[in-house]
Amino acid sequence: MEDGKLDMIVDGIPGMRNIRLKDLPSFIRTTDPNDILLNYLGDEAQNCLKSSAMIINTFTELERKVLEAIEGRFPNIYVTGPLSLMEKTIPENKLSSFRPSLWKEEFQCLEWLDKQEPSSVIYVNYGCVTLMSDHHLKEFAWGLANSKHPFLWIVRPDIVMGDSAVLPDEFLEEIKDRGLLASWCPQIQVLSHPSIGVFLTHCGWNSTIESISSGVPLICWPFFAEQQTIGDMLVQSGE
Repeated sequence: MEDGKLDMIVDGIPGMRNIRLKDLPSFIRTTDPNDILLNYLGDEAQNCLKSSAMIINTFTELERKVLEAIEGRFPNIYVTGPLSLMEKTIPENKLSSFRPSLWKEEFQCLEWLDKQEPSSVIYVNYGCVTLMSDHHLKEFAWGLANSKHPFLWIVRPDIVMGDSAVLPDEFLEEIKDRGLLASWCPQIQVLSHPSIGVFLTHCGWNSTIESISSGVPLICWPFFAEQQTIGDMLVQSGE
């Protein structure tokens, strides 16, 4: 699709104003009426409207207009989020060690954060499934190095499409006194740490909610799926 058309404003979506075509989820921007994912999501949306109730992990102040639009067609909705804040109210028990993370968390990064100045660290994490090219990874690396700020960067081993993530030796030398790389981390604890100043995120929903709940500003860098939509919502909510 031509870039000019992607910048077109899409009217008529209840609760969503001034949204561009390119800000809609990538899995519905298709011209193929037989697209499997498009039809699956359409069917599931209709199934939601047939259910007795919907539970949504959000909070009213963030998505008031959208929630009101949904409620106009389906009154039985219950806003339960943010779940990351509700988790903190659960009493200590044998399930306290359970974590929903898809990767093994590295807790050493918390010790490193303890040594940093308050609100000084850039936290960078692209989520559990986002992929990028090797060139893209290296561009991000040198952007962080050239920022001259301390940073914690989560680099999953599989983040590069079709290859393992390998960063140049000169980059590692440049950032050795102010940067820390980890393959994964306990994100809620990281975002709650006083040394974190900003979160560079792919705009996945869990990351978005957790960052807002921790009061950490966001730098939005969406990649695919609904991430562009969430990024647009965050920009408009800050206007």
